[in-house]
Amino acid sequence: MEEKPAIPAKVVIAPPPPSPPPPPPIAEVDDEIDDLVFTKPGSAKKAPVAPEPIKVAAEPVKVVAEAPRVVAPAVVVHEPVVVQKKVVPAVVRPAERSDDAEEAHRRQAVEARGVARPRRQHTDSIAHGSAYGRGEAQGDVREKADVVGEKADVVGERVDIVRGKPDVDGNSNGNRSDYGDEDGEGKGNSDVIETELNSRYEEIKKGTTFISQLQQMTLTQLQEIAELEKVPEYAGLRKQDLIYRIVKERVRQNGLMFGDGTLEVLPDGFGFLRSAEHSYEPCSDDIYMSPSQIRRFGLRPGAMVAGQIRPPKESERYFALLRVEAINQQDPELLHRKVMFEDLTALHPDKRLLLEDDPQDLSMRLVDLVSPIGKGQRGLIVAPPRTGKTVLLQSMAKSILKNHPECYVIVLLIDERPEEVTDMERTVKGPRCEVVSSTFDEPTSRHVQVAEMVIEKAKRMVEYSIDVVILLDSITRLARAYNNESPGTGKLLSGGMDAGALQKPKRFFGAARNIEEGGSLTILGTALVDTGSRLDEVIFEEFKGTGNMELHLDRRLVDKRVWPAININASGTRKEELLLGEVDLMRNYLLRKALADMNPVEAVERLSQQLKRTKTNAEFMATLGSGGS
Repeated sequence: MEEKPAIPAKVVIAPPPPSPPPPPPIAEVDDEIDDLVFTKPGSAKKAPVAPEPIKVAAEPVKVVAEAPRVVAPAVVVHEPVVVQKKVVPAVVRPAERSDDAEEAHRRQAVEARGVARPRRQHTDSIAHGSAYGRGEAQGDVREKADVVGEKADVVGERVDIVRGKPDVDGNSNGNRSDYGDEDGEGKGNSDVIETELNSRYEEIKKGTTFISQLQQMTLTQLQEIAELEKVPEYAGLRKQDLIYRIVKERVRQNGLMFGDGTLEVLPDGFGFLRSAEHSYEPCSDDIYMSPSQIRRFGLRPGAMVAGQIRPPKESERYFALLRVEAINQQDPELLHRKVMFEDLTALHPDKRLLLEDDPQDLSMRLVDLVSPIGKGQRGLIVAPPRTGKTVLLQSMAKSILKNHPECYVIVLLIDERPEEVTDMERTVKGPRCEVVSSTFDEPTSRHVQVAEMVIEKAKRMVEYSIDVVILLDSITRLARAYNNESPGTGKLLSGGMDAGALQKPKRFFGAARNIEEGGSLTILGTALVDTGSRLDEVIFEEFKGTGNMELHLDRRLVDKRVWPAININASGTRKEELLLGEVDLMRNYLLRKALADMNPVEAVERLSQQLKRTKTNAEFMATLGSGGS
């Protein structure tokens, strides 16, 4: 069959511009450019492809081909054609895909830009068979990508609305684009939905879905609520597990929930919000907090965090925090302005904590006279067994809560009897106090964990200029727990005490201080003596000189049933002149001189008789100035 000659291309020469631009730069290309076809006017055959890059002196012109099928786009230039190796004035770039899919040869309009042609486009033309096929395939991919992107943005908007994330300049936290209508109708609908969810969220926060309210209820009350909520199979559950089931059922009905707790950061970087109602013990109703949230706000252990939470998914065990709304009951953004506890300035206590509240409570009146306490005091109560130290701590806690409502009181019971814990919880009550305990039947690791949580929480509160008082019973048992949990340095003191085990209990006790920038941390801890244990004696000797106030209890007074069993001559406060006025200080000196020659039993009996005759210590001190005693 005779081969028909190819139809020559019709050349349309564009008129030259009025002011020709400067010659284009010469671009270096490699030997693999095989899409350029150079022809002369009138030539019937296709010019062979140059084996090497060439240089065309004349400027490229626009070409409109009449042939129905073209193997490769052609470039037609004026006569004469000057060919040189390895350089060309311009490289053909494929034009952008047109919206009209029926236009057959729209990609043959070539624009010379003087930029090297990507080698990937050449392989694309071979894979798709033609420039049209390549453009169509790229268009399909772009359309699919746009559809997927729009769906992802819609899902992102819904998630952000449910989480309550506010939009800032059309974006959510600067990461999500707003794909609403041009007139703002889409964005307006999102704002309406977000407003409705926020209003519903505020109602839920004020309602009974608050998790801390459930934690304060008894097991019987929780079982009644579980019956009303129609919680299945709640019989036989522990209190923590029952709270978990109730909360999960309420979240299923309402969709939103509010929770809070004290942050404990684990070595892996994530944390949990523990509850003071459970003495910060790990339980099923704790709230999980991710490492990214902890890093974002710069949270440290002991911070009180509150916010919106969600129920656990199928593969999860704990509630998860979605949005942080408050840190230490304040705006989360204020946390970055706070100075760390270790960088605050420590001063001597100069503001007094008055313990006198009842004329019949002679123990508190006696403590105010012989060993005054100030905000930021580091006090050590030296007590033999069965001298009433626990009752003394109860009276101190009640007096501080009554006379100083601005203070936050934490009673920490370490290695204590369960009945003593129950009695303390029922005696010391109030919105600004908590009783945290770890009984003697729990492991020493639990003693250490609860002590770390309490001291870290107190430090975070002091950073917010809050006066915190910790009543510890006892520091001796806490040191024993640290000794058992320490890895061991090989250096043992008398009684089996490791030399490095006392560092952490000393750091606990040494955190008490008066802060110049505002706030204070007061720690009053009991130290056991005369127990027959050499280890207890070593611990007392190590802590003996660290405090700035000591209150000694005497066993001889207890044997004679004389209360309070305080050894007046052995008790005292450093820098008491900063707490007492000049007149009270001089009268206190007179009282000390009068009782110095008496034995401890006679001194307490004589002073107790004088205190019973007056209603207040001020009235009693006035009688000293007039020579009444």
